[in-house]
Amino acid sequence: MKSDKEQRAGLLYGIGAYGMWGLVPLFWPLLKPSGAMEILAHRMIWSLVIVGIALLALRRWGWIRELVRQPRKLALIAVAASVITVNWGLYIWSVNSGHVVEASLGYFINPLVTIAMGVLLLKERLRPAQWAAVGIGAAAVLVLAIGYGQPPWISLTLAFSFATYGLVKKKVNIGGLESLAAETAVQFLPAMAFLVWLGADGSATFGLHGAGHAALLAATGLVTAVPLVCFGAAAIRVPLSTLGLLQYLAPVFQFLLGILYFHEAMPAERWAGFALVWLALTCLTWDALRTARSNKAAALRLAAEAAASGAGPATTGPAGAVAARAADGPAS
Repeated sequence: MKSDKEQRAGLLYGIGAYGMWGLVPLFWPLLKPSGAMEILAHRMIWSLVIVGIALLALRRWGWIRELVRQPRKLALIAVAASVITVNWGLYIWSVNSGHVVEASLGYFINPLVTIAMGVLLLKERLRPAQWAAVGIGAAAVLVLAIGYGQPPWISLTLAFSFATYGLVKKKVNIGGLESLAAETAVQFLPAMAFLVWLGADGSATFGLHGAGHAALLAATGLVTAVPLVCFGAAAIRVPLSTLGLLQYLAPVFQFLLGILYFHEAMPAERWAGFALVWLALTCLTWDALRTARSNKAAALRLAAEAAASGAGPATTGPAGAVAARAADGPAS
């Protein structure tokens, strides 16, 4: 088990990661008059630079040789790079176009979309509370669609693109820094080509609005990489259930910024839709915590039974295997 000191550090790393992701809407408007596509291209390029420097400092290059020998993983990396490009680009555009609240909704409903994709694509079985959460979430989208006069496309696209990204990354199964390096390497040439085209067209803003603006565009790499590093540090120090709760910090901060800082409108039907989403997430969180406690108790019971029967350490043999699976977290 992790020490209390490690868990406290992990909690701080997690709060830092999700806090930075939640406050990032304050950053993108600073990059105007650059358009969303130009900002996106710079984010791809400078992220690769920052992650490359980090990997060089850590001397973590062995994974590249292994990756290039696996065409299936390379194809999945390309898919991940494509969907995160859509996610990043739409999010930047949403913030700079006055849709921060709708963008935050996308990350509120992302866990529900992830569960739905697990059922449809991975044939996972849901518990009753999870079914209830998905149903309430669907009702929320319907209420919001009636209120908007159309489906909340920004929210849905952000949620589905990020859920797809998570699904693909799960199949790729490489570290956070390594994954970001591979994805931004795929993005690098198209991003550079786009910036060259902007420059030839006379539409590029890099270097035309002072050193401060150029530095901010370059800082998009840090804005991308630093929260990811903090998240990675948290993921190895705190339980999955804790990370599951912390993930709501980012959309909460984004939602509050949309209302209190950007002064976006919140008519009654939008409040109703958000209230339903929050009810769905409450059901989901309650079920996850309840199941995690149950699994932990089962793991401890099996370990005690194995020790009492003289079978040796609980990590050896069938009882240990069951205990390990139970300790992994909520069953799907």
